[in-house]
Amino acid sequence: VAVVVAESRRVAEDAAALVTVDYEALPAVNDVRDGLQPGAATVHARAASNLVAQVPFTVGDVKAAFARAERVVGAAFAIHRGGAFSLETRGCLVVPDADLGTKTVYLTSQSPHRIKRILMDMLEFTDQEIRVVAPDVGGGFGPKGSFYPEYALITACAMRLGRPVKWMEDRSENFVATQQERDQFWDLEVAIDAEARILGLRGRMLHDNGAYVAPLGLILPWIAVTHVQGPYVIPNFSVDMIVAFTNKVPTSPVRGAGRPQAVFVMERLMDRIARVTGLDPAEVRRRNLIQPSQMPYNCQLIARDGRPVIYDSGDYPETQRRALAMANYEGFRARQAAARLDGRYLGIGMASFVEGTGLGPYESATVRIATNGKIVACTGAAPQGQSHKTTLAQICADQLGVTPEDIDVVTGDTGAIAIGVGTFAARSAVNAGSAAHIAAVEVRNKMLLLTANMLNVSSEKLEISNGMVYNAADPAQRKSFREIAIYAAGAPGYSLPGGVTPGLEHTAYFTPERSTYSNGCHVVEAEVDIWTGHVTLRGYWIVDDCGRAINPQVVHGQVIGGTVHGIGNALLEQLVFDENAQPLTTTFADYLLPLATDVPRIEVGHMESPSPLNPLGVKGAGEGGTLPAIAAVVGAIEDALSPFGVTIEKAPVTPMRIVELIREASPQTYA
Repeated sequence: VAVVVAESRRVAEDAAALVTVDYEALPAVNDVRDGLQPGAATVHARAASNLVAQVPFTVGDVKAAFARAERVVGAAFAIHRGGAFSLETRGCLVVPDADLGTKTVYLTSQSPHRIKRILMDMLEFTDQEIRVVAPDVGGGFGPKGSFYPEYALITACAMRLGRPVKWMEDRSENFVATQQERDQFWDLEVAIDAEARILGLRGRMLHDNGAYVAPLGLILPWIAVTHVQGPYVIPNFSVDMIVAFTNKVPTSPVRGAGRPQAVFVMERLMDRIARVTGLDPAEVRRRNLIQPSQMPYNCQLIARDGRPVIYDSGDYPETQRRALAMANYEGFRARQAAARLDGRYLGIGMASFVEGTGLGPYESATVRIATNGKIVACTGAAPQGQSHKTTLAQICADQLGVTPEDIDVVTGDTGAIAIGVGTFAARSAVNAGSAAHIAAVEVRNKMLLLTANMLNVSSEKLEISNGMVYNAADPAQRKSFREIAIYAAGAPGYSLPGGVTPGLEHTAYFTPERSTYSNGCHVVEAEVDIWTGHVTLRGYWIVDDCGRAINPQVVHGQVIGGTVHGIGNALLEQLVFDENAQPLTTTFADYLLPLATDVPRIEVGHMESPSPLNPLGVKGAGEGGTLPAIAAVVGAIEDALSPFGVTIEKAPVTPMRIVELIREASPQTYA
């Protein structure tokens, strides 16, 4: 509506208060289910309805599968709307240089190259007139991957004033202006045979899109539907994806991006099957897991990037077996029974997941050795706490015979590398890592070729170590990286070997054939206080398989962080809107996040099923912890409350909700 620029925040806020806007209140759509009813108010006046998209996903003969089923199990599920709410909110600083005619845009973005392209189009810049830099960002989790109008406004203001202009989103604005996620409603049925094996799945998913279609908004429901099968054999499948407008904040990926919802509903169905058949929940899952001999496993679905959903590698039964062993699952029922004698209610929950990672279309990396011998690696990936610099330095160091500390890694700077995609969708290790590996290999090979020419020996006799290339048969014959780089730079009167281009530098672009698929299993033990509804997580065990782990410590941290995010989703986090779609949770006094005291000791075991789809054998690790956490925690709570006949079909499960569920299922409990 208006933008105010001032010397200080105080003056800007006072000036903004002078802007008066008259709004005409129109009927609002608060619930996506109500918004699709005949005669419902429309969010957009020119639209005939609130329907954004409807896409059917079908595999096999679902009708025949249900016709021959021994039993049909179904339920309706809902999962809350939440947000990323990273420690650092969105921000932008634009610094114009009148002498050079350039603008440098510093911002908290996961995709600086995309931001640059959009600003060039909107404000008619040439490529050389604008540079976008995303320094180490204080958390991203998805929403910072989008372009927001403020970026164009602040850039335009800096151009107009000829001065640096800065904007930082405050927390209350963050609650109502930064894109959110999760809001979905599912109605599903599974057909099972006499052995509790799944014959088919059918139903629909309703996704709350918010008021506008964000650039990445429609991929959320698509990802959710194409991940519902998870690690299970489901030969017949039919789910309708329905997306509709409401007057809420637009949706866009938040850590997990549709997958936590998919895992939640599938794992809840697995627990329903166990309940109606009397089988152990772990046994139901075991009977339906895809076997290692079935890899690569084609789900017969199309992923959001138009490529087939084909699981590349993994041993899902072993993942589950190890997780259950870590949790001493066999001994749990005895622990549970003993606790009940003391009036304590323990429960155990489990959830397995499969996650498509390493999304294309590509990522870039440049490796360069300067004439002073210093090594620089640049990439289009922009980190927000994922330890890109550590991982990429390690990848390059492995090829160049140096330590990671010898390599300077530059990320998120469009001035350092011409094109790139960014960091999101658990893609950086696969794409940026592979690109850096390829670039480092090319630089290594070029050094060997040049040194062979300099020493007049065969390159096959040369080795690289500690910043030197030397003759393995005569180590005294050696050249330093600095000497080789100077030689590669060329000098008047000297020629390089035939076919060799100047410089020790290579830029690589890794384009994945299709996504790689990580997997894992979470097991949770919880205790529920039936009088207060308080949940204590007594133990949490994880087995995670993200292919080859370049740096196990980094992977471990990512898994733990994602899991804590999921615990918050399960127990605490929920954005609430009134009947007019006005937000009621606009501070951290209302929107609760997990504290250190809410998080149990988390034990993580790692498996490695290398991917055949990239040279490093890696898969994504950044989101996997979040995916099964909601389902596992909710499953543990339901198991703890099984004496009261409680079933849980919605998340989050707050203390108030737990007391309500017990009262509904067993009114005499509080009599």
